[in-house]
Amino acid sequence: MVICVSVHYPAVVASYPPTEYIYLAVALYYSMYGHVEKLAQEIKKGAASVEGVEVKIWQVPETLPEEVLGKMGAPPKTDAPIITADELATADGFVFGFPTRFGMMPAQFKAFLNSTGGLWRTQQLAGKPAGIFYSTGSQGGEQETTALTAITQLVHHGMIFIPIGYTFGAGMFEMENVKDGSPYGAGTYAGDGSRQPSQLELDQAFHQGKYLASITKKLKKEQAA
Repeated sequence: MVICVSVHYPAVVASYPPTEYIYLAVALYYSMYGHVEKLAQEIKKGAASVEGVEVKIWQVPETLPEEVLGKMGAPPKTDAPIITADELATADGFVFGFPTRFGMMPAQFKAFLNSTGGLWRTQQLAGKPAGIFYSTGSQGGEQETTALTAITQLVHHGMIFIPIGYTFGAGMFEMENVKDGSPYGAGTYAGDGSRQPSQLELDQAFHQGKYLASITKKLKKEQAA
């Protein structure tokens, strides 16, 4: 999913256009069963809560045929628009979200990134901030490995990885309830598919959106100065 953020700067500052779009790829998202999509919606809300910021969400193309998706019990896709590589190039910042597949991002998301060779060749994404969020099937579902292997994609594009660290505060140390998410980014446990993101997981996603939008806004302002 991609989240597009539009930042409004005061009209008195001549070097800033009235509206400027910042695309936060909230997973430039891919979500098969809806868990990542729910986190993406919270990230969008968090980013939009930053003053002067507007947000837009995108999803990457599906690569599996409908017949296969039906056998896997996947629900219909949402009406979020499908991102293209050219649209990604207009973004100022990103939040990428996806479920894990054997410790890595799924093929659908990787296929989209494979289509960004033209952007890599011209380094159009270099210097732009990017975050990562994810869902996993279990507490041993390679949360850290999924984030680490995804960072390689950012590196080759020259993007700046923005982890949330421990800025979520006490929520990072929750021990009484099941909670996904890490210093790398927000997350949720999908289990067999029936478990939905908890309120704490949704709160962490909101925090990540707000945190990354704030940093993107600061970087954009400094670059325009």
